Amino acid sequence: MAKKDFYEVLGLQKGASDDEIKKAFRKLAIKYHPDKNAGNKEAEEKFKEINEAYQVLSDPEKKARYDQFGTADFEGSGFGGSGFGGMDFDLGDIFGDIFGGFGGGSRRRRGGPEKGLDLEYRLNLKFEEAVFGVKKDVKITRSESCEVCNGTGAKNGTSPTTCDKCGGSGQMRVQRQTPLGTFASVSTCDKCGGRGKIILNPCNSCHGAGKKKKQVSISVNIPAGVDTGNVIPLRGQGEHGSHGGPAGDLYISLYVEPHNFFKRNGFDIYVDTHIPMTKAALGTEIKVKTVDGDVSYDIPEGTQPGTVFRLKGKGVPRVNSSGRGDQYVNVIVDVPKNLNEGQKEALNAFIEASGEESEKKKKKGFFHK
Repeated sequence: MAKKDFYEVLGLQKGASDDEIKKAFRKLAIKYHPDKNAGNKEAEEKFKEINEAYQVLSDPEKKARYDQFGTADFEGSGFGGSGFGGMDFDLGDIFGDIFGGFGGGSRRRRGGPEKGLDLEYRLNLKFEEAVFGVKKDVKITRSESCEVCNGTGAKNGTSPTTCDKCGGSGQMRVQRQTPLGTFASVSTCDKCGGRGKIILNPCNSCHGAGKKKKQVSISVNIPAGVDTGNVIPLRGQGEHGSHGGPAGDLYISLYVEPHNFFKRNGFDIYVDTHIPMTKAALGTEIKVKTVDGDVSYDIPEGTQPGTVFRLKGKGVPRVNSSGRGDQYVNVIVDVPKNLNEGQKEALNAFIEASGEESEKKKKKGFFHK
């Protein structure tokens, strides 16, 4: 049987450093670990193979002997080919990526400073409030540090004591035997809940929690030009942290109510304006409604239905800028209904003046025939 090259098994060159060996093993162990490859015999054999290589190359004495003799045949040395006896892993370190821990073996210690939770609040705005900006007071309910015990959770004159089960670490290390070897796992201490401290005399106000729910009013400055979907972050206005940790953030999600006349698209505003057919033909001055108030606009002669003209700078202010969008006015030409006789005569006279045959002459010609 061909002798195994342990460096090749781990994808390394001979002479690789201890750090390179550990990183290569961690990467392959995560890939071929049985918990990720249930029922896959090939992956199980591969896992055994990389474990065997790691047991040799991670041990300075064994690695030196392997480098000297260049063989994996170490009968009688106490670490044969199967190599699972005495295998001791910290699952939170080597297999953190498999079980949801943090990569690289770093684990967050329970009981240390923890940032408070972030909160979200939906704020409804009227159209004009979003266009010009507004100051709003919002009321939220959040957890704050107990004022009586200053967040310790312990009754005045007392203090939390170190957990005697975990020694204040908040974690318990447990070893278990599996067909693949001895594994060490880390779990939260069931006595202190991972805090590392036990409160023997709880605070009468917060009952040991160190926090209390409280309704607070927060003033929010809404800048001009915001729109639905915009979010305003308020740093440090979320839930208070634990064990000296910073407070979370409050995110104000904006919703702008639609307007019954103005239609917004980005920073531009669109409106419809109605004018009589005669004024569209002859031209006229009209009043156009804008968010700043009515403005005058001259409609030129012969304006056609669907004509759109622009009022520059009459749109929505750009957020945190001096510029503004524009307002676009769509002209709707109204055709009169239920004309009286005088109006009909006038229109027939216009038709004749245009060189066309009026409806009156058409009817007269028909009856004459």
